[in-house]
Amino acid sequence: MSASASYQMGNMTGSRAFNHDSSQDSEKEYDRLRDLARSEGSKRGSCFDRSREAYQSGDGRRAKQLSEEGKAHGAKMDQYNKQASDFIFRENNAPGRVADDTIDLHGQFVEEAEDILEQRIRYAQRQGQSHLHVIVGKGNHSVNHVQKIKPRVEQVCQELGLQYTTEQNAGIMYINLQGGQAVMPPESSWGSHQQQGHHGGGGHQQQQQHGGQHQQQQGGIDNEEIEKLAKKLLPKVLRKLEGCCVVM
Repeated sequence: MSASASYQMGNMTGSRAFNHDSSQDSEKEYDRLRDLARSEGSKRGSCFDRSREAYQSGDGRRAKQLSEEGKAHGAKMDQYNKQASDFIFRENNAPGRVADDTIDLHGQFVEEAEDILEQRIRYAQRQGQSHLHVIVGKGNHSVNHVQKIKPRVEQVCQELGLQYTTEQNAGIMYINLQGGQAVMPPESSWGSHQQQGHHGGGGHQQQQQHGGQHQQQQGGIDNEEIEKLAKKLLPKVLRKLEGCCVVM
């Protein structure tokens, strides 16, 4: 299976793609876009397979034609995946659904989540935000219950030199954006938001640590700006796909 085909056939994070009680229409739209991407990916793979067969049989003209058809299906696959990623990001990170210091990566593929997170971290740092809560999901419904998003978030933090910890809710990570130790304060906007019922079972107690000193949050994040940033970076996601990209 090709890298892009593997990408478009990945599972979504956690038990559900949405972090709230979405309407059936919203869930259907998200599923529709991912299904269209999977269909185009399947057609893409079929075209490339037949192109190789035609080339091996000496029919270069037919091989080229099938190759071009495969590329067209691949472009449509990328387009549908981008639309799905945009859609789920807007739904899960809308004002009132997560706090200003929180980003929800449910429903994203690994490569999508990685680039969205990198862009959000850099934006938050420019705005003077001291920390970020990242909802990565617990992997309850992934193969062998293995978290896929969390390891990639850890990798991003390590590359950027940021300290992080897993919160009491194993599906949430806490990142210190100012280079210090990832120690959560007694009170945080994530904890207050949790109590509103958007994500049950979470808390403030850390389970692991990665050194330094924490400072209090100094500024909020504009969700509209976050959405604009996500739209800018998603084409980059699609260009980076070189390996199997599934999510938890």
